[in-house]
Amino acid sequence: MTDKSRIIVVTGGSKGIGLAICLAFADSDTHIYFNYSSDAHAAQKAEQEISAQGAKVTSACVDVTKEDEVREFASRVIKEAGKVDVLVNNAGITRDGLILRMKAKDWDRVMDVNLKGAFHCCKFFAKSMLKKHKGRIINISSVVGVTGNPGQANYVASKAGIIGFTKALARELASRKITVNAVAPGYVETEMTDELSQKAREAMLAAIPLGRTATPADVAHAVKFLASDEASYITGQVIHVNGGMYM
Repeated sequence: MTDKSRIIVVTGGSKGIGLAICLAFADSDTHIYFNYSSDAHAAQKAEQEISAQGAKVTSACVDVTKEDEVREFASRVIKEAGKVDVLVNNAGITRDGLILRMKAKDWDRVMDVNLKGAFHCCKFFAKSMLKKHKGRIINISSVVGVTGNPGQANYVASKAGIIGFTKALARELASRKITVNAVAPGYVETEMTDELSQKAREAMLAAIPLGRTATPADVAHAVKFLASDEASYITGQVIHVNGGMYM
């Protein structure tokens, strides 16, 4: 590691898309920080995978819905590393159900994790970027944030909110040379999508022109591109990684 090492922060980095994003960035010139919500074993396993690629890695149990915990996490990262180059807001959950049966607590929990969590992280991690007049923020949305999906009103609203949030923040931070973009995955094979029924899986696959589901790495590649110097003139955009589900 050197003083020029890149500092990457990924929320929800212990599994699925978040882990794939960490691995995409992992090399001998990066220090990756990621949070997890409860599964310490998965976090430890993720640390081992990331460090095996030569990166320095630090994980922390942080609830992104809690402002104080995110503030403390950001302070720790900035104190240890001196800066934050890339923030990826990936943490997300589902609590599916038809609107007439959806409990208020399930609506609130999804909105808190998926949308408020991104707000908290941007608020505290962007401070370092503002001082450096440089940074990349990538928020993970979803194809359903633009198409809608029955039985997921809370999740869809949160992911549509991420898109609006991304565009607003891109305008706020552009003068400080900080880009803010979103990646909207389609159907990705993860633990979260494993909960879908076989019928729902078949219907989803039939709607994908490329005829296959995405891997977490497919999403990670798009995130890594948006964090690169080659993407320095891209901001306020939504990159769709969905195999043609939405065009």
